[in-house]
Amino acid sequence: MWIVAAIILSACDMSFRLPPRCSLRSLDLMTRRLIMAALVSVVAAAMPARAQAPAPFDGNLQRLAEIMGALHYLRALCGANEGQKWRNEVQALIDAEAPSGDRRTRMIASFNRGYRSFQQTYRTCTPAADLVIRRYLEEGSKIARDVTARYAN
Repeated sequence: MWIVAAIILSACDMSFRLPPRCSLRSLDLMTRRLIMAALVSVVAAAMPARAQAPAPFDGNLQRLAEIMGALHYLRALCGANEGQKWRNEVQALIDAEAPSGDRRTRMIASFNRGYRSFQQTYRTCTPAADLVIRRYLEEGSKIARDVTARYAN
């Protein structure tokens, strides 16, 4: 509010009390617009940001994104030659859900966490990597089925 008071005072002769000749009506159009813009920005800054409430299935989608990140790395490592398939799948999931802000950030972070966690562990395809791929394909399929069955219209 001090910003608005300062703007009014600067438009009215820099006194700390408004003389009778200085009112919003007596100010020129540009000054009135500036005062209104300052008021709007002060009110907007004072209002708390509304966070998008998480959907009840967000945890499942984040886990699915993490699995897809792991599959993106491991399948390429084990010679599946699928290119960007898993990255494109998670991008389609994000686009379909249309998450914004924190939801989008969490899903992307989950995908990257899945990718990086196996990138740090596996440099070559091993029997353990093949086992992880099979288990993650099963877990991802189960999550997709469960979420679809429970929350689809």
